[in-house]
Amino acid sequence: MSRKINSVAVLGAGTMGIGIAGLAAEHDCKVLMLDVSMEAAEKALERIVSGRPPAIDTPGKEANITLGTLEDDLEKIADYDWICEAVIEDLSTKRALFDRLEPLRKDGSVVSTNTSGIPLRDITAGMPERLLKDVCVTHFFNPVKIMKLCELVPSAQTDAEVVDAFRDYLGGVMGKGVVNAKDTVNFIGNRIGCFWMLMGLHAATHARAAGLSQERIDALMSKPMGLPPTGLYGLIDLIGLDVMNFVGKNLALNLPKGDAGQGFTKFPAAEQAMFERGQLGRKSGGGFYRVSKLDDGSKKKETFDLATGTWRDAEDVSLDVGPDVMFDDTADGTFAWDIMGGTLAYAADLVPEISDDIVNIDRAMRWGFGWSKGPFEMIDSIGPARFAEKCRAKLERTPKMLEVLESAGADTFYSENGTSFLGLDSTFHKVPAE
Repeated sequence: MSRKINSVAVLGAGTMGIGIAGLAAEHDCKVLMLDVSMEAAEKALERIVSGRPPAIDTPGKEANITLGTLEDDLEKIADYDWICEAVIEDLSTKRALFDRLEPLRKDGSVVSTNTSGIPLRDITAGMPERLLKDVCVTHFFNPVKIMKLCELVPSAQTDAEVVDAFRDYLGGVMGKGVVNAKDTVNFIGNRIGCFWMLMGLHAATHARAAGLSQERIDALMSKPMGLPPTGLYGLIDLIGLDVMNFVGKNLALNLPKGDAGQGFTKFPAAEQAMFERGQLGRKSGGGFYRVSKLDDGSKKKETFDLATGTWRDAEDVSLDVGPDVMFDDTADGTFAWDIMGGTLAYAADLVPEISDDIVNIDRAMRWGFGWSKGPFEMIDSIGPARFAEKCRAKLERTPKMLEVLESAGADTFYSENGTSFLGLDSTFHKVPAE
């Protein structure tokens, strides 16, 4: 049976639901958007049209969206090709909705859950075979309209034609960068990105004790590494300590035994104290940083000093260094190695657990977290041989993909100007089109 997506029922009109519904409507897809009440659905549509930014760019495209409620209108999903569940990140809530929707959808429809890290196998455990064949995770990154990445995660039973239908629509119609992920906790982007953040808070605690300011830590973890200007603390302020606390709990429950991330699922003491008093980040008016508007119209940026527990004027730190700082025998170099080197080594140990190849990992980090280079591209740029040597010196082992590289007798993970990549079989393969 050939599958084709021309219509989508979005179940849940929160931030992710309205983003998915708006993007589909923008591309002239017929959309049914259901929420807990008609009032909530109408407010969601207003956000799609008038939000900052709006989820639709072209005036009038909202006419492609029909509203309803999960209680009264769920049976209408029978008219739609793609049923996209986008309710809150709670396993029992998702399972209950799947139980309700499965008998109502038509044969040939495809189903997805938008989750940032709950394994698909947990959501669909014990459910009918028809659903297991037709279901995937479609993990959009927020904001949906802007972020390129969408992780596509099938179950072990998902039909290949269903995966193809999602790839065709997500990539060909919605314009997303689709990466193939496996049904593991936090998939690809958040598995590596959240390790970088949570482990980074612990590495930063040691760095502050060695004399680095919070602003210097963020300066190191931005342009010098080819990362966004938010740095470490700024990115967590944007996401929120409440979200990171939830992520940590999910990782603690679902990470494989022996995974390096198991030691970093809880906050250091200072960040835990911030979380407990509701100092969560931008959403609470300030976290590690806050910006206030002065009487003359100018803005003042302050830093919450984790050592003193008080606010102070933020420092302006600019560094003229690059990724090679990881190899310097300085406080900057030690911290850069601990967080960035540790994350690159972690990524190199996750093939084939989270992805069958390095290309999907590199694309996930570029498209989802704004890295200028993915982990393996970054290792290539700093030199795999010396990176492996430092791993052996500091970690007392060689990460898995570095072992593959060495056994293949290759110098880099990518060759032929980036058009070929090294596979687990120690041979080079053509990089697939984006």
